[in-house]
Amino acid sequence: MTRPFSVFKRLLVGEPFATERRPPSLALAKRYAIPLLAVNPISSLAYAPEQVFLVLGVAGTAAYAYSVWTGLAVAAVMVTVIAAYRYTVQAYPGGGGDYRVVAANFGPGAGRLAAAALVLDYILTVAVSASAAVAALDVLIPGLDPWREWIAAAAIIALAAFNLRGLRVSGRFAAAVTVAFVTGVAAMLIVGFLRVGTGDDLAAASADAATAEDREWTSAALFILCARAIAAGSVAVTGIETFTTRVRFFRPPRGRNAAAAITAVGGTAVALFTGLVVLAYLVGAQSSTEPGPAGYLQHPLLGQLAATVFDASPAAVTPIMLATAGVLLLAANTAFVGFPQLASIFAEDSLLPRQLHKRGDRLVYSNGILILAVAAALLVVLFGGRTYELMGLYIVGVFLSMVLANAAMVRHWRRVLSVERDAARRSRARRARGTALLAALACALVLVVVALTDYRRGGWIAVLIIGGCYLLMRFIAQHYAAVRDEIELPPGRPRLPARSHAIVLVSSVNLPLMRMLSYAKATRPDTITGLSVNVDAAASRQLLAEWDRRGIKVPLTVVDSPYREITGPIVDFVKTRRRDAPRDVVTVYLPEYVVGQGPQPGRLSRGYFHWSTTLLHNQTTKAIRRQLKYEPGVMVCIVPWILGESTEPPPLRQVRR
Repeated sequence: MTRPFSVFKRLLVGEPFATERRPPSLALAKRYAIPLLAVNPISSLAYAPEQVFLVLGVAGTAAYAYSVWTGLAVAAVMVTVIAAYRYTVQAYPGGGGDYRVVAANFGPGAGRLAAAALVLDYILTVAVSASAAVAALDVLIPGLDPWREWIAAAAIIALAAFNLRGLRVSGRFAAAVTVAFVTGVAAMLIVGFLRVGTGDDLAAASADAATAEDREWTSAALFILCARAIAAGSVAVTGIETFTTRVRFFRPPRGRNAAAAITAVGGTAVALFTGLVVLAYLVGAQSSTEPGPAGYLQHPLLGQLAATVFDASPAAVTPIMLATAGVLLLAANTAFVGFPQLASIFAEDSLLPRQLHKRGDRLVYSNGILILAVAAALLVVLFGGRTYELMGLYIVGVFLSMVLANAAMVRHWRRVLSVERDAARRSRARRARGTALLAALACALVLVVVALTDYRRGGWIAVLIIGGCYLLMRFIAQHYAAVRDEIELPPGRPRLPARSHAIVLVSSVNLPLMRMLSYAKATRPDTITGLSVNVDAAASRQLLAEWDRRGIKVPLTVVDSPYREITGPIVDFVKTRRRDAPRDVVTVYLPEYVVGQGPQPGRLSRGYFHWSTTLLHNQTTKAIRRQLKYEPGVMVCIVPWILGESTEPPPLRQVRR
């Protein structure tokens, strides 16, 4: 690692942690685990209800008459999925998530597809949450809107740096923010419904904005539009599946406690989502992808409702929007915690490079954090930081994994029924199988609607990303399998090489050459040969004379090079030695000059051996090594020489002499 990069890494990450500092895994009681793990499902309420109105707004304000029924349909999808995952966490109390469930029931091929979908799911969780958080803050600071994508990207980078340093958000703080958000939304709904019920004429600021022109739509077109709205609003169920990966956070019985947590969080999400859609319809709130009249700034639906219900009072609106931004950033942060761990599991199963399975200096999976941050920030910038534009990709990733997981659970419960004989357990298994089948069909319907209607809005990008991840995972798995088969020890005793030959590259008689010869002799080879290339006859004669004058007891071979090439003749000489004795092993010793290793006495202190001079050395060594590493039976031994060590002052007793 070069010195500038090392300094930059220490400034960004900090000093490394010892392995002993790794915190132990904790099991939490339900009262602590529920608010802590509810961040992902609850945070979707900040943007999911708005998606219904954004889609319906395409047909104009008249289409908002279908918003309540659309919201109820979304709530039905949420209830179905939540009920299905209740059975999943009880069937797989060891955790593992959708990937483990799918791979266990459908095999590694389907498991790779689920893994690819989960990769996109986590990337879009960060991108959508960061974009929605900026939109929430824009309610309080309207000047953020022109810079929303760059602010969201900066927030993602800040979260990545926070996690790279091995820092953790306090569980109490995360739970407090989640509770504050839920409390704020619930208070807003209660006050809003009370005011409407008592006859207050509540009207959102966007009610008369005419952000979209009313159009004549046929019944079939309206049906398709409502289907699109249901699919877009179904993003409210995202985050429920994360409970399957966090079952270990609960105390025993883990499966039952996780199911109870899903019920509590899911029920809260369904109630708040339905309430937000109904309240938005009652106050005439609008959300549109089209620009409104001059001077009109369209805020997120949650900000509109807060301003309407509390008469734009900063004392009420500000805490709600701050809690909204906070819970969204926490959701993005949980993805930075969950994705690297999931990528580590994929790497352990040979679906991703093994480097993702290793912890970094601060005991975190730093490679996974960097990949997630770069991918999410790139998507945010490409899509202009608009949550609506990212929804097509998000829904494809989330609901593809849900379809596969629930279909896998149908097969799981079918297997249970094939061996179970207890009447009560068979009845429960039938209910679970029916629920999983219904959830799989509902998620598949949402996925099909998005794939057919939103492909121009980015759905094709999601398919491209998932397909690319799947092919990459398949290639990596096949590569690691081929490597494992090749390097496996055959039965019986391994065959040793017949003889060992050492070849030392010689360019001049100097201290690095003496070190290479010493190391080569220390390995006790059968033969040792010095090898030089004749590119200058006078220099070669001088080298031979110096070799004899020094009395070096190693034979020196000089090979001719008519075209003044150095690498080719050396490689040909080694190949010839291997061809003459295929069972022998040849070790080639090459010098490497190391520079920039810190202040040293002598010339190094004046900067002659600075790290920037690295490019001035070792180019021939690198070229020879690149050529020889493909030769079977040939090993390359690099003998380093740290520049500056020969300039050290002599010992004190020599100075006195």
